Amino acid sequence: MKGYNVDNFAVLIGIDWADTKHDICEHPTHSKKYHYSIIKHKPEALHEWAMSLKQRYPNQKIAIVCELQKGPLIYALAKYSHLTLFTVNPSTVAKYRKAFTPSGAKDDPSDALIEVEILTLHMDKLAVIEPESAAIRSLAQLVEYRRGLVQSSVDLSNKITATLKNYYPQALEWFGEKDTMIFCDFIERWPSLSKIKRARKHTLLDFFNSHNSHYADINNARITSIKEAMPLTEDKGVIVP
Repeated sequence: MKGYNVDNFAVLIGIDWADTKHDICEHPTHSKKYHYSIIKHKPEALHEWAMSLKQRYPNQKIAIVCELQKGPLIYALAKYSHLTLFTVNPSTVAKYRKAFTPSGAKDDPSDALIEVEILTLHMDKLAVIEPESAAIRSLAQLVEYRRGLVQSSVDLSNKITATLKNYYPQALEWFGEKDTMIFCDFIERWPSLSKIKRARKHTLLDFFNSHNSHYADINNARITSIKEAMPLTEDKGVIVP
C-alpha cells in the first residue's frame, strides 16, 4: 500500500455520514480555513460534489476520510480517480471527541472536523480504501448477503424452537436439525401434538419416506413416541397463536 502524507493533497475532507445526508468539513492543506457544507445522499448530489472538487482543485489529489470501509457512500466515491479515500475507526473518533469535549456530548457536525484533524495528524496510520475489481466487489456483496441469510435462518430457527418449547417440545426431540425441510414441513402439517396424534402410521411413514428419511428404526421410534406422548399443555391461548 502506498504511503501518503498531507503534502500529497490539496485538501483534506472529513465526512460525517448518514442515511439521507452527509456533513462535510473541507480543509485546504496550506491554509487555516475550514469550510462546512451538507450534501444529500443522492447519486446526482454526490457526483456534482465530486466533480466540483475536481474543478476547484484541478490536477490535484484530494483526501477524504470517513468512518466507513464499504457501503453506498464508498461505492459512489471510489470511482473518482482524483479522490483518495481513507477510513478511520468510529471508536477512534469517539475517543478523540471525548478527549476534547469532557461533557461527552456528541455534536454530529463536529465529527467531520475531528476526522480531518485525525487525518492531518495520523494519515500514515490510517487505512486507504483501495479500489477493487468489479468481480471482487460482487463476490464481497454475495458473501455478505449469504452471511445475512444464514443469520436470519438461525434467528428463525431459534424463535421456532422457543415457541415449540411452550407447548410442543416433543417435536424438537423427533428431529435433530431444525433448519431442514422435513422439520419445517412436519410442523406446518402437524402444528400441535393433538393433530399429530390423529395421524395414521402409514401417513407418517409416507411423509418420512418422501423426505428421504428411510431409516426404519428412527421412523418407528418417532411413531411410538408420537402415540405415547402427553401434551405439555392444552391451553389454546398458548397453542393457537
